[in-house]
Parts: sequence; C-alpha cells; structure tokens
Amino acid sequence: MFFNKKKVKEQNSYLVKIAALLIHAAKIDEKYSVEEEDIIKKTLLELGANQNELDKLMVNAKQNEEKTNQILDFTREIKSMDEKNKIKIIESLWRIIYSNKEADIYETNLMRRLSGLLYIDSKTMGDIKEKIKNEKI
Repeated sequence: MFFNKKKVKEQNSYLVKIAALLIHAAKIDEKYSVEEEDIIKKTLLELGANQNELDKLMVNAKQNEEKTNQILDFTREIKSMDEKNKIKIIESLWRIIYSNKEADIYETNLMRRLSGLLYIDSKTMGDIKEKIKNEKI
C-alpha cells in the first residue's frame, strides 16, 4: 500500500511539472483561456493523470507555475521521457499557442528555448509546429 501511494505521488509530481509548463505557455501571451485549459487537461489525461485527481493536479500546477520563474524546473523530468511523450507535450504546447490562431514573439521564443532544453531538433520542432498550425486553419 505504501509503495502504491509513493508511486502515485511521484507520478503526480511529474505531471504537476508538465502541467505547470503548459500553463506557463498558456499564460505567456496574457490570455489564459478555457480552451487552453482544456488542452492542458486532455494532455495530462493522455499522459496518465487520474480523472479524479485532475482538478487538484491543476491547482498544484498553477501554484507551481506562479512561484517559479524558470522553465528549467519544469523541463528537467520531461528531458528523460520517451520520444513519443515528448512529442505529445510539444504538440500540446503548439496547440495552446495556436488556440488563438496566432503565435506572438514571446510564445515562439519560449518554443525555441524549449527545443534546446528538451533536445528536440529544429526540423522536428518545425514539423510539429506546421502540423498543429494546419489543424487550426
């Protein structure tokens, strides 16, 4: 029983950091919307979040995002993820950015920095960006 609780706590900590990064991306243009929050929640569920814990996870992530001003804290654990989940997170970030149909300079700068921090080459990042951009058209 103890080990299961520890495993759930570790997973939630990991998901809180991912959610905080996604929230940071959503807030960077100062227009945090319900659509962006829905994208974040869907991503967390796809990454293994428990539906019953989702609201609590989001509250923790918002608090985490507000008290941290460095994206390094959010990206540490994502670096070690498998490629499939990294791509899922990058796709979600671009969906958040293009949820209002355009990317501003701060959002594109964030993605450029994340590309380096998460070890994603510029071609892959560009391909994902175009894919998501075309979905929104």
